[in-house]
Amino acid sequence: MNKSMVFIESTSNDPRFNLALEQYVFDRMPRENDYFILWQNHNTIVVGKHQNTLEEINPVYVKEHDITVVRRLSGGGAVYHDMGNVNFTFIADADNLEQLNLQAFCIPVVRMLNMAGVDAQISGRNDITIYGKKFSGNSQYIKEGRIMHHGTLMFDSDLSVVADALQVKADKYESKGFKSVKSRVTNIRPYLPQDMDITKFKQLLKKNMVRNQEMSVYQLAERDLEQIREIQKDRYDRWDWNYGKSPAFSVEKKRKIDGVGRLDVYMNVEHGCIQELEIFGDFFGEGATKELKMLLKGCELEEEKLSAKLRHFDLERCFSHLKTEDFIKMLTN
Repeated sequence: MNKSMVFIESTSNDPRFNLALEQYVFDRMPRENDYFILWQNHNTIVVGKHQNTLEEINPVYVKEHDITVVRRLSGGGAVYHDMGNVNFTFIADADNLEQLNLQAFCIPVVRMLNMAGVDAQISGRNDITIYGKKFSGNSQYIKEGRIMHHGTLMFDSDLSVVADALQVKADKYESKGFKSVKSRVTNIRPYLPQDMDITKFKQLLKKNMVRNQEMSVYQLAERDLEQIREIQKDRYDRWDWNYGKSPAFSVEKKRKIDGVGRLDVYMNVEHGCIQELEIFGDFFGEGATKELKMLLKGCELEEEKLSAKLRHFDLERCFSHLKTEDFIKMLTN
């Protein structure tokens, strides 16, 4: 028997509040329901959990244009939000999902847009595109058998700001056959056979994103708002969460691995042995956990030794779809 779906629409455009709202629904609202949330942010860059924030943004442009920068709980890459963009979130049981199945949650978006006459398609590991141009990026967070899937829908965003605010790596767009950020992203609105404003578009999302499931509307009460603001204060308002501090490292290795994403590995190595390890990137998974760092601390930077250390370690929990042999090659080559 399907669970009932609860719909929540945020009335705030503060990205720190909205990420706290997601976390509140995920952590504290009744698990016997599934949840569908729609929300919008004012000018914002949202970076993935494992990214090095200062390498992902154009700090001068961000400051001059009063763009908020905030880190989310899920992996993946940095995205730009403005009031021409709509964000959606699904929160449900992960069931027996062993790996992040991003495409399953992208299907309702594609189906809804196809019904509206837009030729949208799922592309790569986490994008939705129109004629090869991206308008939606998606990521997921899994904890204790529960999954949070969230995505962006660029309906009528200022694409010039997207290009100027983000420091997108060259390999990110060259691998897709595009010469610039502007040429690889698009908005939904120009492709609609019948034009509509963003309010009508949100109504369309609310009506058509959930099928075969009863959906009720939930209005956040003051007790909910108090807890959301507390989460915001404890995490999303904090500089050390949004930017963090990167120690100096002596070894730096950067690779883009198909199906995995970008991994930027930083190590301090003494006498051929790993002493410190940090990994940034737009990958999915838990990242460089304490367990992984402790396991490799003191290990010789040599293929056989690393292979022995990692033989019984679940590396895919840290980096989705990453093979141990590829990880070892990256560390040693």
